[in-house]
Amino acid sequence: MPSVTLSRWTLSYFAVALCSLLAAEGLMALGWGYPVAAVEAPETLVLVHLVTIGWLSLMLCGALFQFVPVLVARPIYSNFLPLPALLCLTAGLVALILGFLQLGALVPPWPWFPLASALLATGFALVLWILGRTLWTARPLSLPSRFVAAGLVCLAATASLGIVFALAFTGIVTAVPLLALAANGLPLHVIAGLGGWLTFIAMGVSYRLLAMFMLAPELDRASTRWAFHLGRSAMAATIGGGTAAILAGIGMNAVLIAAAVTGAGGLLLYGCDIIHLYRSRKRRIVELNSHMAAIALSYLAATIILAIAFALLGVFRLHIPALVFLTAFGWLSGLGLAKLYKIVAFLTWLECYGPVLGKTPTPRVQDLVVEPRAARWFWLYYATVACAALALLVHAPLAFRAAAAGMMLATAGIVAEFIRTRRLVAVKPPLRFPKGACKPPLLYAHGQR
Repeated sequence: MPSVTLSRWTLSYFAVALCSLLAAEGLMALGWGYPVAAVEAPETLVLVHLVTIGWLSLMLCGALFQFVPVLVARPIYSNFLPLPALLCLTAGLVALILGFLQLGALVPPWPWFPLASALLATGFALVLWILGRTLWTARPLSLPSRFVAAGLVCLAATASLGIVFALAFTGIVTAVPLLALAANGLPLHVIAGLGGWLTFIAMGVSYRLLAMFMLAPELDRASTRWAFHLGRSAMAATIGGGTAAILAGIGMNAVLIAAAVTGAGGLLLYGCDIIHLYRSRKRRIVELNSHMAAIALSYLAATIILAIAFALLGVFRLHIPALVFLTAFGWLSGLGLAKLYKIVAFLTWLECYGPVLGKTPTPRVQDLVVEPRAARWFWLYYATVACAALALLVHAPLAFRAAAAGMMLATAGIVAEFIRTRRLVAVKPPLRFPKGACKPPLLYAHGQR
């Protein structure tokens, strides 16, 4: 355990990500963006990218810098490059938000979109370089690692499409094929981001983390392999087939339907695998993070069921915002917050007590947290997400704003638990700082540079 290398900047990624989530929830509570404004309004675009880039992408990047080495049993390619990547991504997100505000005449004109494109391209390229080089040294890859690799490919596609959109806004892009992508490629951008980059990574990491934290056997079943193949096929059909359809000037409906059916099959198998992990675990008492992860998975199942029902009723397009909201906040954000609750405690324990393990009495990882108190905030979060989604379905903006305020309150409570964990507040004083233990900084770790 003392030889485990900590990612120095993972906690910095988490901090920026959580600030973005709180900012997005606060703006929704104030009536900023959809459903008060139109789906395509600049205010809505600000919210969407605060959540997808600022919260979900930065949270996953930070987690991957720590856990890809665990997945492949190799050291991270660089423990320094994540810092400039974080700076580029944060500055790029700010520039992108200013660009959207410029579209609504809310800030003075300036070439924000080209600046955002350059910064975000640099930041994500650094992320792909670091993680790609780490994965490359571990070939052949395990199944969870292959999910991560596929997710990184989807990240590259998502970022590329986003850059095309940004440059099209400013008139820099003039090539006809790129203009066609900018005009018709929004569904590909959304699906590659939410379904490929974010969901594929969440699946691969959750396979490993749930098995590790619940003491369950590693999965290498036929269902796991088919979940990967079906998901990969769905993303290939969406990104490759959708792009080809746009460039050929034909409709994408057949491609998207085929991808949706294939992707749903992969998610169904993934759900079966996760149920198998829970049933085969050796840790009989399920910790809070695993329990809350199961709730997030139930939101994913509910989203799929609702999508199928709406498609059969012919009202799918009408309820796309509610389905995207459930995916982003019920499934991905719920899983992210649940896993962060354990990850922050685990990394803090490793950093503080790993060097003295076996030399002096130390607390357990569970001694760093107070689950009954944190559970109340998680239940409030999931309840308010359900209320907000229902408000979107029945087109009740005031109810949605009230639910968003509840989400922000719950998220703030969960963040406060992270800070208490990092400050070792719950650890009894005699065990808090044994001889040789280090006091962990709040926003970074004592990892290798």
